[in-house]
Amino acid sequence: MFTSHYLQCAGYEIHYTEWGAADAPVVLAWHGLARTGRDMDELAAHLSDRYRVICPDTIGRGLSQWSRQPAQEYCLAFYARTARDLFDGLGIQQAHWIGTSMGGAIGTVCASGLLEPTLKARIRSLTLNDNAPELAKAAIARIREYAGNPPAFASMLELEAFFRQVYKPFGWLSDGQWRRLTETSARRLPDGRVTPHYDPAMVHQFTSHPDDYLIWQHYDALNLPVLCLRGAESDLVETTTVRAMQGRGPGIRAQLQVVEVPGCGHAPALNVPEQLELVGNFLRTIDG
Repeated sequence: MFTSHYLQCAGYEIHYTEWGAADAPVVLAWHGLARTGRDMDELAAHLSDRYRVICPDTIGRGLSQWSRQPAQEYCLAFYARTARDLFDGLGIQQAHWIGTSMGGAIGTVCASGLLEPTLKARIRSLTLNDNAPELAKAAIARIREYAGNPPAFASMLELEAFFRQVYKPFGWLSDGQWRRLTETSARRLPDGRVTPHYDPAMVHQFTSHPDDYLIWQHYDALNLPVLCLRGAESDLVETTTVRAMQGRGPGIRAQLQVVEVPGCGHAPALNVPEQLELVGNFLRTIDG
């Protein structure tokens, strides 16, 4: 089971859950754009017999504070700064990084060392869950539209129905997992309605930083084992991009492993045995 914690990072209170023994090797599991660290519950539970697993809520998401300067701070560079402070504040010397979508991009810019040089040697491996150094423009436009205008509902059941529809590409989730996803992703508005638990201003990442996810220079600078899990039906990570990844950066250094995950689009939920084993086996090839 996990414990819940808060830590000051880059001037903000960041919430994270922690799983496993405090003295075990560390895994940092970072969620996607409009999600929370609780998405990583199944993965963290799976890994917690061997690892200390840290699952943060990004600034503006879940139980972490919202930005006071959204146009400047909702971007990969500031997320990397919060990651550096998280490493320092928790005394993490080295960690495996597992990132879904945005979480993978944050891991990429952290592991490259181009933004936060002190993190380069501290990240031992990188798992990109349906993330790549270049994303499909049409999919980004779709995400920008729904993320910037979160709907509100009179009831939790209506919110759950919305999540089941919008996150259908996650693949199979049990009824209990859908309910937990809903309950850990909801906040009440002053009028009593419920809406997704994030700051709508985080869409500034796309409006104020339109090329923030074009990060080939960071990918090319990576020098560590990389596992890329691509949802077989993903509209965000194109197969042409994956082929390009195989021909540069970690791809030409025999450090890149690519696996297509069937039955998923963007992004695999990392909640079923087959997906959990893909990640666990990857880490075992590094740790023995």
